[in-house]
Amino acid sequence: MAHQWRGVIREYAERLPTLAGAPVVTLNEGGTPLIQAERLSAMVGAQVWIKYEGLNPTGSFKDRGMTTAISVAAQKGAKAVICASTGNTSASAAAYATKAGMTCAVLVPEGKIAMGKLSQAIAHGATLLQVDGNFDACLEVARKLAESYPVELVNSVNPARIEGQKTASFEIVDALGDAPDIHCLPVGNAGNITAYWRGYREYATETEGTGGPLPAVATKTPQMWGFQAAGSAPIVAGHPIDDPETIATAIRIGNPASWQQAETARDDSGGRIEAVSDAQILAAHRILSAEEGIFVEPASAASVAGLLQVHEAGGVPEGATIVCTVTGHGLKDPQWALRGADGSDIEPVKISAEAYAAASELGLQ
Repeated sequence: MAHQWRGVIREYAERLPTLAGAPVVTLNEGGTPLIQAERLSAMVGAQVWIKYEGLNPTGSFKDRGMTTAISVAAQKGAKAVICASTGNTSASAAAYATKAGMTCAVLVPEGKIAMGKLSQAIAHGATLLQVDGNFDACLEVARKLAESYPVELVNSVNPARIEGQKTASFEIVDALGDAPDIHCLPVGNAGNITAYWRGYREYATETEGTGGPLPAVATKTPQMWGFQAAGSAPIVAGHPIDDPETIATAIRIGNPASWQQAETARDDSGGRIEAVSDAQILAAHRILSAEEGIFVEPASAASVAGLLQVHEAGGVPEGATIVCTVTGHGLKDPQWALRGADGSDIEPVKISAEAYAAASELGLQ
């Protein structure tokens, strides 16, 4: 009988000891496909795989951490949760709070959120508060609210979030049989690169689990390659960015909450954190859609844009096994798919209601 995926807490319960005894609030997140990218592999001379996190229940990787954060909140008896969000966190928090019977409040930066994500949070019944400021201002307000009022903060500063998100590394090793040589990720608030590095390290060493010591599964850990948008690259710049700007709204963050942990992941893994331009992100976005059949939101494509940039500089080892995480589905922010490479809007070709007219346009005549 086929195994029905049960969500990351139940699938990896022995490796999530901090969740022991918590009620499981799940939408059966995780278990996302690891897709071989033949064309990208040929382009960079390596074996490239895409971890497609857009196929989580609310369409982004945030669900992995939200199932654990909301489950821990339920264990504490929380009746309400709050988060700051550029979009994906709000959609996920609202869905999981609804599942748990909790109230959810979301602080979003004014004019800096994709409508696909905003609509999700509203559909799931969240109360949206639009803050006059950027994401960093939203997070500061959310932190102060959680400190002073009876609500649980479920941003990635919540340690339970990182515990859930690390399971993506487990899935990758389980699928490949070992850790990849290199792992590429977009970097915004930097919780994801932090979580992946934790997961890889735990799978490569003997770890204390819920029932005692767990043996190592992987023989190695990968280099962690993180990529920020050039207009929102505080880690690369070495200082916070007061007014971050990029079309990749999900990583438009000027002062990452997990900044230090991201640098640790980079340094301890022998990796890198670099910046890629919006033009490079959109070019990678088109490659994923048109060459690999994988539709992502722009921020997701930063991982692939970064890989291509390093390849152009001669930095990709020949034949290496590389995984690129793409973090959110293209329907989150679909407007970019409707623009051509020159920035103009794409319009359908009009033809008469005749088969030969269609054949002519398709080059079949």
